[in-house]
Amino acid sequence: MMKERLYVLGHPVAHSKSPVMHNALYEALGLDWDYGFADREDGQAAERFIRGRDFRGCNITMPYKPLALAQADIKAASAKLAGGANVLVSKEGTLIGYNVDGKGCVGFLEMRGVRFSEAKVVICGTGPTSLAILHSCAEAGAADVVLLGRDKARAQACVNGYLEQYQELLSTAIPLPSAVEGHLGFAEAYEHAAFRFGDYEGARTALGQADIIIDATPLGMHPGDPAPFDVSLLHPGQVVMDVVYGHGLSALLAGAQEAGARTFDGAGMLVGQAMDTDEILFDIFGVNNALSREEMFQIMAHAAGFEC
Repeated sequence: MMKERLYVLGHPVAHSKSPVMHNALYEALGLDWDYGFADREDGQAAERFIRGRDFRGCNITMPYKPLALAQADIKAASAKLAGGANVLVSKEGTLIGYNVDGKGCVGFLEMRGVRFSEAKVVICGTGPTSLAILHSCAEAGAADVVLLGRDKARAQACVNGYLEQYQELLSTAIPLPSAVEGHLGFAEAYEHAAFRFGDYEGARTALGQADIIIDATPLGMHPGDPAPFDVSLLHPGQVVMDVVYGHGLSALLAGAQEAGARTFDGAGMLVGQAMDTDEILFDIFGVNNALSREEMFQIMAHAAGFEC
């Protein structure tokens, strides 16, 4: 019997720790599944790979999340709100698209004792990852969520588009309570959080007053990349996360540490996303998983060599 195939799709992906993490978990559970790389240099090649549907599950990274959403036959609310899917599941010829960026980010930070309830949160970036995190922060109970970009009009368009999609989903979805203890339900989160936008220079007050700042831009992936904003605004008592990992200490995290803020890179978020991906797959395909989330986290983080 052939192994079930799973992949991480993007370009580039050779640096990704996803295969080693997922394969370690599958081995621990005795699953005959194999997770590998699908590096596709352009959108046409990525689309052909997705259309082939020769996989059980697939994680999608830059720059193909919007493409993955477009190719999905069934689109989860998480992917619609983000404007991109980072998980595709192929079941009996049907592609189901999800986005676990936000859940993986917020879930990891909560595991490390970060509280979002009534918090003021700033998110840097205007792509699908940023919007996914924005939504998960709202569901986790944040009182104020600000999306920042280099261009204020772009940030405004992203927030407005998100809220329009949210309203559409609210008009058609059954208002179920949250499946995560302590989180708000789908409709509650919409009513509870104040969603705002801005640019980095004009939002200096918001950055200084934030309890939690999450940078979901690509800055930090290359040597010499600057922080997205003036790090002199940071101070003790803040939590600062950069979703980039594996490229050394980013300028943002270096500045945050110097300012006395509590810092996290993106390694823990990556593990969180991986757990969320596999829990989706296990649920859809009826896999019995006796491991706790903490046990899953430790297996995957250890396999990737992460200390998070």
